[in-house]
Amino acid sequence: MTTQQKQGQELRFPADFAWGAATSAYQVEGAAFEDGRGTSIWDTFARQPGRVVNGENADVAADHYHRYRDDVGLMARLGLGAYRFSVSWPRVQPDGAGAVNRRGLDFYSRLVDELLGQGIDPWVTLYHWDLPQALEDAGGWPERDTALRFADYAAAVHDALGDRVRNWATVNEPWCAAFLGYASGEHAPGRREPALAVRAAHHLLLGHGLAMAAMRARRPDSRIGGCVNLYAVSALSRSPEDLDAARRVDGLQNRLFLDALLRGEYPADVLADLGEPGGLAAEGDMEIISAPMDMLLINYYSRFTVSGTSGGAVSAAAAPTGTGSPWVGSEHVSFAESGRPVTGMGWEIDHDGLREVLLRVARDYPGIPLVVSENGAAFDDAPDADGFVRDPERRDYIEAHLRACHAAITDGVPLVGYFAWSLLDNFEWAWGYGKRFGLVRVDYPTQRRVPKESALWYAETIRRGGLTGPTE
Repeated sequence: MTTQQKQGQELRFPADFAWGAATSAYQVEGAAFEDGRGTSIWDTFARQPGRVVNGENADVAADHYHRYRDDVGLMARLGLGAYRFSVSWPRVQPDGAGAVNRRGLDFYSRLVDELLGQGIDPWVTLYHWDLPQALEDAGGWPERDTALRFADYAAAVHDALGDRVRNWATVNEPWCAAFLGYASGEHAPGRREPALAVRAAHHLLLGHGLAMAAMRARRPDSRIGGCVNLYAVSALSRSPEDLDAARRVDGLQNRLFLDALLRGEYPADVLADLGEPGGLAAEGDMEIISAPMDMLLINYYSRFTVSGTSGGAVSAAAAPTGTGSPWVGSEHVSFAESGRPVTGMGWEIDHDGLREVLLRVARDYPGIPLVVSENGAAFDDAPDADGFVRDPERRDYIEAHLRACHAAITDGVPLVGYFAWSLLDNFEWAWGYGKRFGLVRVDYPTQRRVPKESALWYAETIRRGGLTGPTE
């Protein structure tokens, strides 16, 4: 029994640990056509029949654009020390280039001031999938020029907020933006062009590097990192086919991005899977992509169990409508159920996978502080007559993953923060409004916010600086 277990079985986190929650612009802001905001690829995508469940869109979403002061007050009452949010590129640059829309940028300046006034540290993500439609019309992320435009945009936002914001993330989950957007077509812009999806992945990473360089030139004291969604990956069996499937999925989901960001190279086996023997990166690109970061942000939700034989299994990340495969070069791989309980998204719950991911990154890519920048679960929330939601499943999910975080820290992982996804119920991309990840329930017709049981539990956890009760 450890000393911590003897002392009331308390698991304390470091005193400077960042306790936060996260959102993204398109999912919560609304105000889609106000104050000069331009059209994003998600505005366009959501209006195409069959793309989003029930034909829903985020024109209003959680109306955070108008209700941000109340939302920040709610964060303060919950005791959040940090809030991770994204900036809408088309709100700042309606056409993705050229002059800055001052009214749009001023919204984020007001939000930052409100957060700081409440003692909450703003963590800004520059890109969470809402590419200006004008840039998509010019070719989108498969075009190198988009990475250059992203660096210009990042510099403009940093110029406006960098005096007050220290923590920055560049691109959120480039795997999703590239392979769900350009290979499977289940996310905006809805294209099914696998070869171009690979190019998109490279240019998203290049955009990260170029943006980081532009911000570093302005304020070297900013803390900047990339943000990747990582999965623990298991083979269904020890057969050669299943082991190869696990290698392939781990390669495309995890190593393609980790190796590029932290080693300055793409894994040779993944390039071979993709049919890319060379020529993906121009001279100097990998040095730009792998420039030293101050931290790596990791989004974690689930484990993949995979097979190399077709079994008719459906990916845990499958879209609600028929799409192509995001697994470029490995379309034969199938995703199997392993018997674990699942969330409302059908994603298997495996908190041990988070510890596994954190330990792996710390071991294989040592020397960089890590942040769990998204972790959470959607369940079928049912409010009572007062709008309150008792959600023990979500509370248990977060607690188990926080225990995994603590175990990783105990094992020497340099983990410096945790952000629950999400602060608010919101627009869940192609699933529309039916999937609720929020700590806070949003009644969409009235926009009333009611903290769920999980939010109250999380607030108490933050107040204590850790967890109580028996460890596993």
